[in-house]
Formats: sequence, structure tokens, C-alpha cells
Amino acid sequence: MPKDCSIVRHTFATTITLSNGVPIETVSQMLGHDSLKTTRHYAKVVDTKVSTEMSALQEKILKRNKDQKFDGLKVMKLFR
Repeated sequence: MPKDCSIVRHTFATTITLSNGVPIETVSQMLGHDSLKTTRHYAKVVDTKVSTEMSALQEKILKRNKDQKFDGLKVMKLFR
């Protein structure tokens, strides 16, 4: 496969799909990979995606624990 095709596939996997919330399993199938290991090899997780997912997690935790006061930073510190 020409190098340009590899770059296009990587960009598609990271910038277009994963960054927009498409599950890695779906991306793996779209790219024709036999296993997720192949997809993980070059489908890096973009920082903005991590931030978005952490915000969603924080919101879920806060909703479950309405009666308790949570400082958002405490939730983030759990994952450091």
C-alpha cells in the first residue's frame, strides 16, 4: 500500500471517526481489520476525545450522586 494511503487511513480513523465518537470496533470494521489490535496500533486517542469522555463521565457521576456535593476536580483526580 502506498504511504499516502496509510496516512489517509490513519487520518480517517483518528480525526474523522474516533474524534467524533465512533466506537473503535466500528472503525476497525470500516477499515477491514481482522482484530482491534490492528486498529489500536495506529488509531491514537485524541486529547479532545479524552477530555470530552471525562466530562461525560463526570456528568454521569454527578447525576447519580445528586445528594452528595462533588467537586469536579476530585472526579478528575481519580483518573490521574
